[in-house]
Amino acid sequence: MSMVNEVSKPSRKVETTVVPGIKGKLGGATYGRKNFGTANRQMDAAAETRDRAQGTHGGSSPAVSLVVPCFNGGRFLDPLMASLARQTLRDFEIIIVDDGSTDEATRRKLEALEGRARIVRQENRGLSAARNAGIAVARSECVAVLDCDDTFEPAFLEEAAVLMRAAPADVALVFSHLRLTGAGKGLIARHFNAFDLLFANTLHSGLMLRKACWRAVGGYDETMRQGYEDWEFYLRLAHAGYRGIEIPKPYFNYAVTGGGMLFNKSSQQHAVLWRTMRRKHARLYRPMALLKLWRRERGNSRISLAKGMLALTMAVLLPDGVYSRMMAERRRRMLLEGHLPEYSGQAQDQHKSDVAVAMRAAKQS
Repeated sequence: MSMVNEVSKPSRKVETTVVPGIKGKLGGATYGRKNFGTANRQMDAAAETRDRAQGTHGGSSPAVSLVVPCFNGGRFLDPLMASLARQTLRDFEIIIVDDGSTDEATRRKLEALEGRARIVRQENRGLSAARNAGIAVARSECVAVLDCDDTFEPAFLEEAAVLMRAAPADVALVFSHLRLTGAGKGLIARHFNAFDLLFANTLHSGLMLRKACWRAVGGYDETMRQGYEDWEFYLRLAHAGYRGIEIPKPYFNYAVTGGGMLFNKSSQQHAVLWRTMRRKHARLYRPMALLKLWRRERGNSRISLAKGMLALTMAVLLPDGVYSRMMAERRRRMLLEGHLPEYSGQAQDQHKSDVAVAMRAAKQS
């Protein structure tokens, strides 16, 4: 079994492409990368200005930049730093974006971390703006994004960086499966599929992305402050023709709390937030476009056309409150009560063997 599953963008024909140490089925593009015009040129110029201010041009860059948004999350920073100290990759920088924290303990903790991490401070503008600010000043093209209450397993940064650097330029993401911690227990497989992302966030917030791809699609949408900003970002990547590499091991530890943003905000407003996404990407949700995309993606899709159309119908016909409560209850049952789908991760021994092959190939290239 191959170490990674490279999930293709929409295509009529699926071809087998070999990256050093990595085998995967990669499809040809049907959606070209979009030219986002003035907004992207402004983002590129701003990023270059910040880079020059940080003195990053002309000097050596770390293998990975890790961006951590933080708003009043000082209590999570010691466990976060301890987990990062266990990473097998040592060549990485830590960028913590203080998103206008008002908690004095958090402010003191961030001050204490000066020197061990780069602290970027801004007014409270939300997760998207915090991630964008951190990525903009990142010195590496390989950028890992991690919320302050979550953690990565020790091997993630090293393995993800090797895979990203060996992959073609149209691979935007490297992600793993996830392990629930805190109030939730269990393992959940994740995947990247252009059709499935129209109906569900099949990824998670903690992964590695290519900075050039982040720039190309305009970064995270800073108007989405109530949630789903990561889902909408991945949807844009998929339909701009980018791909993702899946590490089939639970290297991302996702902290579940009954009072967190997912349950208290996003799930309670699911109907409104998803409708915002559908309006923003209206052409993708047209019946013929859905049918065409499903036909091209169904080999790797885990959401059937019938299930997707049923979700759309319910979202349109049911009152927002009813539909949102249904989704909130479904998530609560899955994440808090353990009603999870059967985990389909790869055997540990085989995974270690394949990672070693990929790393040897990367070092030789």
